[in-house]
Amino acid sequence: MTSDPLLAAYDEQLRTDAEMARALDVRREGPLLWGVFDHGGFVSYRDLGGLEGEELDDLVARTVAHYRDDTDVASFEWKTRGHDRPADLGDRLVAHGLVPEPVETVMVGEASKLAVEVPLEDTPAGPVVVRRIEPGPGAEADVTRMLEAQEAVFGTGRGPSVRSSLAELEAGESEFWIAEVGDRVVSGGRLTPVAGTDFAGIWGGSTLPELRGRGIYRALVAARARSAVSRGIRLIHSDCTDMSRPILQRAGLRAVTTTTPYVWERSAASS
Repeated sequence: MTSDPLLAAYDEQLRTDAEMARALDVRREGPLLWGVFDHGGFVSYRDLGGLEGEELDDLVARTVAHYRDDTDVASFEWKTRGHDRPADLGDRLVAHGLVPEPVETVMVGEASKLAVEVPLEDTPAGPVVVRRIEPGPGAEADVTRMLEAQEAVFGTGRGPSVRSSLAELEAGESEFWIAEVGDRVVSGGRLTPVAGTDFAGIWGGSTLPELRGRGIYRALVAARARSAVSRGIRLIHSDCTDMSRPILQRAGLRAVTTTTPYVWERSAASS
C-alpha cells in the first residue's frame, strides 16, 4: 500500500484490466494477466500477492512457457514498476531469459496544468504545424508517417501497427497528433483516454533529434492535454525518458515511480 494518492490512483486504475483493453486474448495466471496483442505479448498485474523465491520463479517460468508454446508472438513484455515487490524481481526475470530495457519515469498529474499555449520556433525548413489526425481518406498516410517518425527515434519495432492504430482512430479510442514541417512529420504522439478511470495516457511525443529544443514536444503535449480537458479527463500519465521528464515536471506532472520493461524474444530464446 502507498500513502501517495497519485501512485495509489495509478496502481488501482491503470494496471491489470486497463492494460488489457485492446488485447486479442487475455488469460489469468495467479496474480498475472497474460495478454496477446497484434504487436506481441504483455504481462500485467496489480501486485504479485507476496510471491517470492521458488514460487515466483515458477510463475515466471510458466509465463515464458505460455508465450513460447501457446502463442506465436515474437516477443512479450513484463512491465515492472520501481515499487513492485519483491526487490529481486528483475534479477529473477533476467534469469529466465528476459532482457531489461531502459528505465523510464512514470509521471502523473493534472491535465489542466499541461493545457497551455506553447510558442513554436520556426525551423530553417519552415514553420511547425501541430494538428490532430482526423479519420478519413488521409488518415492512413498520416498515421504511417507518424509511426515511421517514431520508429526512427525509438527503433524498438514493437510499437502498434498501422492497422491497429487506424482501428483505434476510427473507433475513437485514441487521438493521434503530429507536428509537421512542410509534409514531413517531425514529432507525433497519442492521447489515449482510459475508459472507466480519471486518466488519459500521453504516448510517443518522439521528436526527431535535429529539431529538438524548439518547443515541439511541449506543444504536442499541450495540444493533447487541452483535448483531454475538453473531454472531462482529470489526470494525465506518461512513461517518459530522461529527456522528456524535465519538460513534464516543469509543466506540473510528478514522478510517482519508475518502470522497467523486461522483454523476452523468441529468436533470442531459441538461439
